[in-house]
Amino acid sequence: MSQHQTDGVGTPRPAAVEYSAAVDRYLAAAVLGSASRRVYRISLLGWSWPLVDRRAPTGRERRGAHPPVVPLALLDDPKAPERLQRALADRAATAEPRTLARELACLRAATAWWLAEGWITADPAAGLTPPTLCPGPAPNPSGASAAARATAADPDRARAALALRSPLRELTLWHLLHESRAPVEQVLALNIDDLDLPGRRTRARAAASLSWERGTARLLPMLLAGRTAGPVFVTDRRAPAATPVADRCPVTGRGRLSYRRAAELFTAATRPLDPAGRGWTLLVLRDRAPRNGAVPR
Repeated sequence: MSQHQTDGVGTPRPAAVEYSAAVDRYLAAAVLGSASRRVYRISLLGWSWPLVDRRAPTGRERRGAHPPVVPLALLDDPKAPERLQRALADRAATAEPRTLARELACLRAATAWWLAEGWITADPAAGLTPPTLCPGPAPNPSGASAAARATAADPDRARAALALRSPLRELTLWHLLHESRAPVEQVLALNIDDLDLPGRRTRARAAASLSWERGTARLLPMLLAGRTAGPVFVTDRRAPAATPVADRCPVTGRGRLSYRRAAELFTAATRPLDPAGRGWTLLVLRDRAPRNGAVPR
């Protein structure tokens, strides 16, 4: 394992040789909010226990437990993937599927960064997979185990994405896509004067007929505060001079948000939720289970 790396100006930077120190280095380099940083730290430190063949504490014991001191080099041990896979199976017995997926994604992101830094020589998390439910008798609804609940169904990806702490523009777009089930192109093409905010729908003259629910209705007025014309969803920067007037906000000068940029932001935001660590596409927001037995429209 390389003991030194260099920063952007060529200054030697020593490698973290202890697992918790490597976690600190990774989190210092990651672009994360304070809440996400805390979640990542808890998840990553929890993976230190199986590296020394110890079962991680659960429940109340997990909150007050001090993780073991673990050499980062143990991630290069040929048995590390097996130990981590066993820990994943143990964790499935007490964690909800969404939590399990998030913790695995945190580990994958960190090990990939350590590998890129040269602090480890192999990525033991690359081949890890959540456990699957083995065939057997039908579970008793009144006494189904946590492990069965964790593996019997995939997480609700749309709901997980909408629960993220993200910028107002992204949350509004995601809610509108989810609640209207409209194509992304139609939603991004909306102008402010297309909207009937009290009626939670587009006006008759709009190019597309859309309607939405409470989540979007709560967010849209905040997103549009101070703007009465132009695109609903705009970029973070002023539009180039050649941008058509119809695609530019007359108040801020910002351009209409593109499909490509919207997709990139969603994939980046959902990467911690994806067991594969790649992030999801905007299409998952169109998945919505019918409520009260109704057939989706």
